[in-house]
Amino acid sequence: MDYIITTKQLTKKYKSFVAVNNVSLNIRKGSIYGFLGPNGSGKSTTMKMLLGLTAPTKGSFTIDGKQFPDDRLSILKEVGSFIESPSFYANLTGKENLDIIRRILGLSESSVTDALELVGLSGFGGRLAKKYSLGMKQRLGLAGALLGRPPILVLDEPTNGLDPAGIHEIRNLIKSLPSLYDCTVLISSHMLSEIELMADDIGILNHGYLLFEGSLDELRQNALKSGFAADNLEDMFLSMVDKDNASRKQRAVL
Repeated sequence: MDYIITTKQLTKKYKSFVAVNNVSLNIRKGSIYGFLGPNGSGKSTTMKMLLGLTAPTKGSFTIDGKQFPDDRLSILKEVGSFIESPSFYANLTGKENLDIIRRILGLSESSVTDALELVGLSGFGGRLAKKYSLGMKQRLGLAGALLGRPPILVLDEPTNGLDPAGIHEIRNLIKSLPSLYDCTVLISSHMLSEIELMADDIGILNHGYLLFEGSLDELRQNALKSGFAADNLEDMFLSMVDKDNASRKQRAVL
């Protein structure tokens, strides 16, 4: 199996609180990997470690054959990211906002035009960012992540705050990206029905622990063996998390 991202016992502690606990991920090249978990489960912290925004307390990870922290700068050049709601200079155009990122990354001017085209904003690059709708701002954030066509995208809640039409647009865009230019997408979202329509593989995190990793078919088989409903991703996710929470309460009582 050709994995482009692997983590080994990745751990992040904040004093006595363990946000991520010995997480070992295996993300296949060219796949869309849905990273799921309740609020506070450690998803965003894991993503921030992969982006070099916070250092692991323990463990290691490799991205496209490059080891952190030795190859930190090389890793960052290969990863495009969208973390939480992107912010822009309101009085600059969409194109001017992207051009700032382009200069920082040392990319060619054509990369801005290419990114705007990828997200369907070619006709709006000259519009001021403050006049963008929320959906257009999300697309502009994705364009920033797509600058230079990085082989890996890390997207944290890219559909947050969008209406159903906007969610549909962003989902179709993300779903098309691996085949469009052979990239790998790691995406977290609370919209489980959307992840089910996009993802090839699933990772489920709870209280910093990885409860499951595998394909959607493997998740269904796992759910059926455990006696859970396997009709949709939301049912399987909630059943798995509830079972883990119940076992934690039981251990705490004992």
